[in-house]
Amino acid sequence: MIGERIAVAGTALARAKGLLGTGMLPAGEGLWIFPCRSIHSFGMRYEFDALFVGPDGMVVGICRSFRVNRVSRIFRTAAGVLELPAGTIDRTSTAVGDRIELRQGGFAG
Repeated sequence: MIGERIAVAGTALARAKGLLGTGMLPAGEGLWIFPCRSIHSFGMRYEFDALFVGPDGMVVGICRSFRVNRVSRIFRTAAGVLELPAGTIDRTSTAVGDRIELRQGGFAG
């Protein structure tokens, strides 16, 4: 299980806000942003992990401990990005090519 409590940002306003204004991302929580092919961390207060996911659920890109005030590269085949607490990618051994799915209650890999 990658996350049990995943919020969804599917509107333009929710995507623009993302995790801005939050002080931390607790274990088990995350944010699914779609559509999305690139992220930034301007205004963020903490590092986080990001999984770029294709429309078929395949992980097409990974950003471990994405630092504040940065811009990611563009992952052209991504449908969205799953932002997670820093360390989640390593803890779950998630890799490019893995397939994840949204289930009731969270994302599973």
